[in-house]
Amino acid sequence: MIRLYHGSNVAIEQVDLSRSKRGKDFGQGFYLNVNREQAMAMAIRTARFLNEGKPTLSCFEYDETAADALGLAVKVFSDYSEEWAEFVVMNRNNESDAPAHPYDIVIGPIADDTVGVQIRRYIMGYLSASALVAELKFKGNHAVQYFFGTSRAVELLKRIEL
Repeated sequence: MIRLYHGSNVAIEQVDLSRSKRGKDFGQGFYLNVNREQAMAMAIRTARFLNEGKPTLSCFEYDETAADALGLAVKVFSDYSEEWAEFVVMNRNNESDAPAHPYDIVIGPIADDTVGVQIRRYIMGYLSASALVAELKFKGNHAVQYFFGTSRAVELLKRIEL
């Protein structure tokens, strides 16, 4: 079992994928972080950005062996790489309701949210894939996010009290 945190402006009692936004690192889905402090920083940013609610952490347990047992498709990026950067670009540019990839769960580094300009430069051919990787690296401690993109994946999350 691994403990994961979701930072928001409200407590998440039940995950509702229909509330998820498009254009995120790994697509439209529910995101969690292994690092409690980083999740709280996200909660603070979200509450400030939305100008409502208060920074709130929701905690979930996830049994990583259960995904294999259920035959869920899981993609793991162990570190920043060109493959990871291209995957992030693909998802951030996906404007349709259909997922850009076949994975139920994706685990990997968090992209720095301030680099939208760099992604556009890469798409336009002004930036190489290796330069894009360097630009997308999260500034600060190495951050790993867990993406749950399907209802079958979300069923593996068990809400727990902090």
